[in-house]
Amino acid sequence: MIRPWGRPEAGPSPRPPRRRRSARRQWLTGYAFIAPAVLLFLVMGLYTVGYSVTLSFAKWNGFTPDWEWVGLDNYRDLLYADPSLAPELRAAALHTAIAMIAVPLGTVAVALPLAVLLNRIQRLRGLLRSIYFLPYVTTGIAVYYAWRYVLEPDGAVNLLLRSTGLGSLARPQGWLADPDTALGTLIVIIIWGSVPVAMLLYLAGLQAIDPHLIEAAQLDGAGGVRVVRHITWPLLVPITAAITLLGIRDTMQGFQIFLLMTNGGPGGHTDVLGLQAYQLAFFQGLSPTLGVASALGWMIFLAALLLTVVNARLLRSSQ
Repeated sequence: MIRPWGRPEAGPSPRPPRRRRSARRQWLTGYAFIAPAVLLFLVMGLYTVGYSVTLSFAKWNGFTPDWEWVGLDNYRDLLYADPSLAPELRAAALHTAIAMIAVPLGTVAVALPLAVLLNRIQRLRGLLRSIYFLPYVTTGIAVYYAWRYVLEPDGAVNLLLRSTGLGSLARPQGWLADPDTALGTLIVIIIWGSVPVAMLLYLAGLQAIDPHLIEAAQLDGAGGVRVVRHITWPLLVPITAAITLLGIRDTMQGFQIFLLMTNGGPGGHTDVLGLQAYQLAFFQGLSPTLGVASALGWMIFLAALLLTVVNARLLRSSQ
């Protein structure tokens, strides 16, 4: 193109070939670094998910070369069709629902006051924070077995109750072997392990609140309870929603504590959905229950997804 005064317009300067080769080499190097992770995700992620979805529509015991395609029969058996499986699933769903409600409520009820107290304490704050965080660091198989030892008929809990004159509250068969206390005891242990993270989340939220808001409320005559109720609590609603989701996740998918401490007993009083899926998949001998276990796993996933969406909607409407 020629400008009106006769001087040609300067076009964009061509990119040097050496710079192009350098950019292509960096591009290839970057993709080479992420390729193992992408391949691992494709094999262990997408392939596994697709395999489990397909398996949920079949009968298979894990050893025979062929599957028996049954369509939606696995889901029907879990919900109502199988007279031996459906009642157990309903009981496990009830126990899971109780834990889903009790664990988040108990975690919030314990963690929020602890966070408020730690936020007001000036001396030894770091030491107390470390002490309260110890249950989360030490949770695991060893701690579960330690809890079992403490809750036995001759364990520390019954011994403490008898020594303080509260022997009528002791459980002669142990707290985990009594149908009236087994599920509640496990819920208390789950809350004990969930409080440290919730407390730190609340503490971070409290430290992010503008102190001028609290000072203004105190100048207007608001006491500590009113400050927490009308200022602190509304600002901590998003953190509370996150803690609730963590509690729902732990109770719906985390079945380790139920497996190690009671294995669903006594008499199925601590059986939960995650434990049901685990037992159907690995402890039914040569029975073709892998498809049923996969179907139950997808039902748990869909229920968790629905609860997450509902929680997000409620959080959005509260804001």
